[in-house]
Amino acid sequence: MFESAEIGHKISKSEYRKQEPALREQLLEAQAQLKEQARFPLLILIGGVDGAGKGETVNLLNEWMDPRHIHTCAFGAPTDEEAQRPPMWRYWRALPPKGKIGILFGSWYTQPILDRAYKRSRPADLVAAIEQI
Repeated sequence: MFESAEIGHKISKSEYRKQEPALREQLLEAQAQLKEQARFPLLILIGGVDGAGKGETVNLLNEWMDPRHIHTCAFGAPTDEEAQRPPMWRYWRALPPKGKIGILFGSWYTQPILDRAYKRSRPADLVAAIEQI
């Protein structure tokens, strides 16, 4: 099950401040329900270009939810050990247990998308990489 945040919608700062307390409460309630039911883990993948606010988003999520039940992991270039393993190994290790939340800073989608964004690959290469994932 994949859900995606829809981008392109904006609200004013005053409207955001007005809605923020209720949104924070709903997010915390959803986290408590996830923990209580413990049927599956939740992965939140954070990606984007430098300066896009990824760090601020991760900090807000950790601030708004109970951090005892969140595992935040940042991925940069693969380490020597990771380079010797299957490509998905580094992500498998970061998967949270049932009832917990994993916030992944960078993901298995990052490199193919960046390669396409910076024109280091063709559109067909991006499609092939995503299908392989």
